[in-house]
Amino acid sequence: MNMRNQWPVLPIVAGLASGLLTGCGSQNGTSGGTGSSVVMGMSDDVLATDPASGYDPGSWLLFNNVFQSLLSFPKGATEPQPEAAKDCSFSDDQAMVYRCELKPGLKFSNGDGLTAEDVKFSFDRMLKINDPAGPAIMFPTLDKVETPDTKTVVFKLKVPDATFPSKIASGAGSIVDHRQYDANGLRTDDKAVGSGPYKLDSFDKDQAVFSVNSDYKGTVEAKNSGVTLKFFHGDRTALKKALEDGDIDLAYRGLTASDIAGLDRQDDSKGVDVVEGTSAEVQHLVFNMKDPVAGKLGVRKAMAYLVDRDALVKNVYQGTATPLYSIIPAGIAGHNTAFFDTYGARPSKDKAAAALRAAGITGKVRLTLWSTPSRYGPATDEELKAIAGQLNASGLFQADVKSVPFDQYEKDIAKGRYGVYVKGWVPDYPDADNFTAPFFGKDNVLGNHYGNNTITGTLIPHTAAQSDRAATDQDFGKLQNIVADELPVLPIWQAKQYAVARDGVYGLEYCLDASTVFRFWELSKS
Repeated sequence: MNMRNQWPVLPIVAGLASGLLTGCGSQNGTSGGTGSSVVMGMSDDVLATDPASGYDPGSWLLFNNVFQSLLSFPKGATEPQPEAAKDCSFSDDQAMVYRCELKPGLKFSNGDGLTAEDVKFSFDRMLKINDPAGPAIMFPTLDKVETPDTKTVVFKLKVPDATFPSKIASGAGSIVDHRQYDANGLRTDDKAVGSGPYKLDSFDKDQAVFSVNSDYKGTVEAKNSGVTLKFFHGDRTALKKALEDGDIDLAYRGLTASDIAGLDRQDDSKGVDVVEGTSAEVQHLVFNMKDPVAGKLGVRKAMAYLVDRDALVKNVYQGTATPLYSIIPAGIAGHNTAFFDTYGARPSKDKAAAALRAAGITGKVRLTLWSTPSRYGPATDEELKAIAGQLNASGLFQADVKSVPFDQYEKDIAKGRYGVYVKGWVPDYPDADNFTAPFFGKDNVLGNHYGNNTITGTLIPHTAAQSDRAATDQDFGKLQNIVADELPVLPIWQAKQYAVARDGVYGLEYCLDASTVFRFWELSKS
C-alpha cells in the first residue's frame, strides 16, 4: 500500500485550521535534555523498530524521534526543510534528479559518523528487503542512489516526482548506520541505532524508553531529558485510568470520542488538559465499481444526496468532528469542496429519488455497508450503522451493516466481495498527491476497480512533475471534480488529533499537526 490505512490518529474528528504554525526551534541547535522525563501512553503498538519494516503510525512515532531524515517537517509546516542535509534541491528541470549535501559532523547515537554511504545504504536496503509491512512501496519512482563524495547524495528517479522531498522527509526516509544493519534482512533484536534527537534505550511489549541523544546535530532542541512510552495494547479504559491516576503524564492515540469529550468537560476537576491539534487523516466510504448495486452511478448519487455528515459528527463523534467534502482534506494545498458543491450539505430525499429514477431504479435499494470494528477507530461500526439508518429513513434504501475482523476484511475487499466499505487514511506526507495517486492511480490501493484515463494519464503525471506545488491547484481541482461526478468514493470526515495531558505538561500543541510527526523534543514537564 502506498499509504498507511492504519488505526487513526484518534478516533474523533474535526477540521484543520487553515493557519499553521511555522518554524521548529533552533535552526542549528543540539539536544539539551535538561528538563524532566515524560511518561506517555497510547493504546496501539509500535510494530517495528527497524525503518525498513515499520509502516504504521506507532512505528513512525519511534522513527521520527530516533532517526534523522535528510529533510523533516518543522512544527505546523507542510513543506519539508533540511534536517540531516545542509541543503537539497532538484538539479534538473524535470524533477528527476534530486541532490542533497549533508551537514558536517553528523553522528549516530553509538558515535559512528554519518556519511553519504549511510544514506545510500538505508534506501538501497529498504528497497532490497522490500518488506510487505514496510515503506518501500512509497518509492516506485526511485531508480538509484549515487554518492559522488562522502557529503553528497544524488537520487535519480525513473519518472518526474516533485513529491520526492516530502517522501524522504517522512519516516520512510530514516537513515540507519550501515555498520549496524544487515543489508539483506531486518533487525530482530528490538534495538535501533539512529542519529535523531533521541536514542532507544530499551523496548519490550509493555514500554519503550528513550533518552536524549547527546551526539545529535540537527534543527531541534529537546525540552526534556527523556520519554517513556507505555503501551496499552488497545485497552482504552486502562489508558484513561492510567492518566487519571497519574501513572502517565499524557495519553496519545486511542481514547474514544466520549473519553475526550468527558475529560474536556471535567479537565479542571481531573487535573488534565485536552489539547487539540490539526490532522490530515480522512475517512471515506468506498464503492466497488463492479458491484451489481453499488456499481450503478444512480445508487452512489442517491447515497451522496442522503448522507448527513453533520448528524454523524453530532451523534457519533459528539461534536468533535468536521465533515469532509472532498478527497483532499482542508489544510492541504489543492483542497476544494467538490462534494459540497455537487451534492450540498443538507440531505435531499427528492434529489436522491430523482437520481435513482434516472438510473431506472424504482424499488428500494438493498445494500450492505461493510465495516471493521477497530482498525479505523472504535466508533466505526456505530458510524456505519448511523449511515445505514439515514439511508433507510429516506424510504429509498434497505441497508444493513456487517462488521468483520480486519484481516478478513482486507481479503474480502481484494476478492471484490463488498459493494460498499469504509477506509480510513493517515497520510505519509502532507501533499495532495498522497490523497490522490494512491486512490486513483494505476493499481489503486482501494481495491474498488475504479479508473479514469484523464486522472491516470494526465492529471496525476502532470501534478507529480510540478516542482512548484502551488501550481498544481488547478489540476487537483479538476481531479476532485471528476471524483465527485463519478463517485468511486464518498468522503465522510476529516480527523483532528487529540492528546490529553496532566497539569504541568507542556508542548503538545507542537506535536499535533498535518505532518503526523509527534515531536518528543517539544514536550516538557514542570
